[in-house]
Amino acid sequence: MLIHPRLDVETPNLQTLKRNLERGTDDIKAEALQQVISGTLQGENHDQLLMHIIRFVMPTRNKTLKKLLLLYWEVCPKYEADGKLKQETILICNALLNDLQHPNEFIRGSTLRFLCKLREAELLEPLIGPTRECLSHRHAYVRKNAVEAVSSIYRTLPHLIPDGPELISGVLQTEADMTCRRNALTMLTQSAPALAVQWLKENAQLVSGFEELLQLAVIDLIRRTARDFASEKALFIRCIFELLNAAPSAVKYEAATTLVTLSSNPAAVKAAASCYITLATKESDNNVRIIVLERLDRLRMRHEGIIDDLVMDLLRVLTAPDLDVRRKVLGIVMKLTSQRNVNDVISMLKKELAKTVSDASDYDKNTDYRLLVIQTIHSCASQFPEVAASVVELFLDSIADFGASSATDAIVFIREVAEKFPDLRQGIVSHLVASFMDFKAGKVMRGALWILGEYAETPDEIREVWTRLRKAIGELPLLAAEQRELDAASASADGAEKSAEPKAASSGSRRILADGTYATESSLTARATEASSLKLDSKPPLRAVLLHSDFFTGTVLASTLTKLVLRFARASSADEEQQVNSLRAEAVLIMAGIIRIGQSSFVTTPIDEDSYDRVLACIRALEYMDEDSDVLTEAFIDDTQSAFARLVKGETKRVEEEERKHSNDNAVQVDDVIEFRLLAAANKGASVSAEDTLEHDIELATGEAEGRAAVSKLDSVVQLTGFSDAVYAEAYVNVNQYDILLDVMVVNQTNTTLRNLSIEFSTLGDLKLVEKPTTYNVAPFSFSSVKASIKVSSTETGVIFGTIVYDGPNVNDSHSIVLNDIHVDIMEYIRPARCDSAQFHAMWTEFEWENKVNMSTTKEAAENLDLRAYLQHIMRATNMACLTPTNALAGDCGFLSANLYARSIFGEDALANISIEKPMEESPITGHIRIRAKTQGIALSLGDKISAAKVSLSE
Repeated sequence: MLIHPRLDVETPNLQTLKRNLERGTDDIKAEALQQVISGTLQGENHDQLLMHIIRFVMPTRNKTLKKLLLLYWEVCPKYEADGKLKQETILICNALLNDLQHPNEFIRGSTLRFLCKLREAELLEPLIGPTRECLSHRHAYVRKNAVEAVSSIYRTLPHLIPDGPELISGVLQTEADMTCRRNALTMLTQSAPALAVQWLKENAQLVSGFEELLQLAVIDLIRRTARDFASEKALFIRCIFELLNAAPSAVKYEAATTLVTLSSNPAAVKAAASCYITLATKESDNNVRIIVLERLDRLRMRHEGIIDDLVMDLLRVLTAPDLDVRRKVLGIVMKLTSQRNVNDVISMLKKELAKTVSDASDYDKNTDYRLLVIQTIHSCASQFPEVAASVVELFLDSIADFGASSATDAIVFIREVAEKFPDLRQGIVSHLVASFMDFKAGKVMRGALWILGEYAETPDEIREVWTRLRKAIGELPLLAAEQRELDAASASADGAEKSAEPKAASSGSRRILADGTYATESSLTARATEASSLKLDSKPPLRAVLLHSDFFTGTVLASTLTKLVLRFARASSADEEQQVNSLRAEAVLIMAGIIRIGQSSFVTTPIDEDSYDRVLACIRALEYMDEDSDVLTEAFIDDTQSAFARLVKGETKRVEEEERKHSNDNAVQVDDVIEFRLLAAANKGASVSAEDTLEHDIELATGEAEGRAAVSKLDSVVQLTGFSDAVYAEAYVNVNQYDILLDVMVVNQTNTTLRNLSIEFSTLGDLKLVEKPTTYNVAPFSFSSVKASIKVSSTETGVIFGTIVYDGPNVNDSHSIVLNDIHVDIMEYIRPARCDSAQFHAMWTEFEWENKVNMSTTKEAAENLDLRAYLQHIMRATNMACLTPTNALAGDCGFLSANLYARSIFGEDALANISIEKPMEESPITGHIRIRAKTQGIALSLGDKISAAKVSLSE
């Protein structure tokens, strides 16, 4: 039953409430009682209504009113100002006694449930006898609530029922209802674990036949008592192994989690991992799958190498349609792959890749999944070179069937393999030459052209590559061939028009050019141009790309032709000089055609200056290759290949350093102290599965898992009012993932009692106040603690502001104090993350919110600070990771540009590009940072953090 204040109804006064409670019908009384309960919860004084409720509502037989009465007894003030119980509570106790002996099971059960909320010994003492009698009631609903009542009374006031554990133990032995047995076992687990363990020993053979609730109670018992009853470890493990095969998923999950806390034996770890994999395979809820997979990943990190044999079973989870689940599975598979199972993993991934190509049911999902599989295969082949050859062959055979993004990632992998494994270069070149005519995307062509220009070394390979490139370009010269085709199409269209309409006059349309002048375009030319554009798909691939205004690919083609000519000239003999000159002339003709096509009307966008200069530089290189052959060979062949080799080595080194750092963090030194479970019971830092203990779960829920010291907690204290205010208040702000807990200490600095003191909070941003703080009366020079919980829904700098409202000693003496604002730090939700360059550029293009922050330091601040140190300062301030390789940032240079990336706990991506310079040693550091994000809040918040970091550095 939910009771909340209704905003559409005016709150009645005391007289109206008295009249409704005294003379109204049951419905009117129920509505009035709800208003009383709601007002009491909000701090209103309804003490005068207590006798009216006892006289006119308590004798009712209406079950709804009975339920509301129990709620009212829970919230109504039961003590006088001097701390003694009110005399009216005797009547309440008598009513509860009658309800405990009521013939209706619902009223008895509801009353027993209410007893769990009572903490007054004077009220509970007369009710102990009827409560004990309810343990043997004929109805299970009454019995289960009686067990809960006994458990609550024994925990809070054990002297009232000293034989509570023995009483419940007897119930557990004779009870047949599973819910009652679950409640009884839970009570014994908390209050008398020895009796609970004894019961488990007697019923261990029957655990597998229990219902789900009782099985979960058994697991909870084992988890709580395993440390104190170590002698029964064998019994516990046997019970848990039986529960791993239970039908309910919740029982399986809890049993697997508990098993790894009991034992680190490889058999137990494998059994728990197999249970997790089974749950991830059979469960239909994707959220459950991801939670189970995260638990499996943590198990893998704690037990390296033990569950590697289960990688093929884990791959069965790829049948799930959700992309996030598949990504999580493939991430774990990559970490479980070893020399023993890499061939099986690659074989399975090949089948998955083939499915994405053949299945056309959902193109978008298949494209994303195909890209994910290709990236996984790429990473796997990079770690295990023995499978690189088969993977390259697979990619080369299938690259024509891939989409643009998947094919691009595949060609990047092939380029990396060609650099790492020289023995595979000849086969890669041959496959690329054979498949080149099937390539359609410009990115794929650029990657293939670069590989062919770098690794086609022998004269025979160069001739083969040249022949295929000529076929992919088509008829030469480029512009003349296109003009001839256009003239032929125009003549054909003109003839057809004259035969159809011999007397039709030519029509034209007036156009406005870029400089503001007018021009006339004939319809014949427009139709011919459209006819020519319609034939682009039937043209050779390189020619079609150029006519689509992709001149970046044209520059790569020019560079590749230059490399091939230089390599052929270096590898050929003196007798082949004529063939060298022939290739040289043909290359210049192709490059000149690229420039002329870019300056013609056949393309929608003319060639840009950078592409024009690059192609022209290649033409001049071939023009002067006889005089400067050594310099050109070093620039076009040696330097480009060595630069890519350094890039590959730098990335490999970065991955190795991350793995080394991870292994160092988890390494155990030979002289480390050995910690025993029995001796380290009070040591929370013990390594014996600390993250799976019950205490760890409680710490995670309360936000204290980091174990911060009391001194460091002072950093999170915010002063809300001044020292001279009548009420001094300060708040401890505890951020726990998606929740913010405010613990406000309120101090009464006056010599009078402050009545009905409450704090009214409001939020700005994606923050939501979960519950309104309750009202307090604060004595003179005393203090009180007020707690408020706030839910966070996105990564955005939020503001919490509020007011303290209280009543003075006189009537109508109301006061308010405006509190200082509390700013929620965005860094609590930002985590450094990594992505490849393709993903970074794709997100950079997609995200629409950009925030540009200009950077400038004083000369004094920049004296002992270089550009790399300034970059590290920005990374610490924004909690972002640098994606630019370390070797690209090395060296002495007055300019630095780097890409930064971070990800929030809500899954929001944040990108940044920093471009700074320091021309001279004594110059200040200047530049700017561009931040991009999908939402405006995170872009602005990161900009504020960078501005604050800039100011702090200047100071």
